[in-house]
Amino acid sequence: MGQLLAIDGQTFGTVVLQSSVPVLVDFWAEWCAPCRKLHPTLEALAEELGDKLKIVKVDVQAVQDLPAQFGVMNIPTLILFKDGQEVKRIIGNRSKKRLLKDLQPYL
Repeated sequence: MGQLLAIDGQTFGTVVLQSSVPVLVDFWAEWCAPCRKLHPTLEALAEELGDKLKIVKVDVQAVQDLPAQFGVMNIPTLILFKDGQEVKRIIGNRSKKRLLKDLQPYL
């Protein structure tokens, strides 16, 4: 069973870069309406994909170094990491079906 995990600069390396499964990082903020709309979709994906994909959230207001490090200019931005490397970047809200299609080649 998957779940969304909030991470920060301290835990990013361990949780994302050293993961044995692909990790989708959601850069978001509480005030961002598209981010809030995307949240239930990500929860559903985490539940459905379980052990195949880890989904984590980075609050861009609380953790400002990570968005800067990865050149995140707009939110929501989703970055998929596999074997510690960025392999896919998705900007903006997406339907669950479209997200699955975008992520499938990397799972």
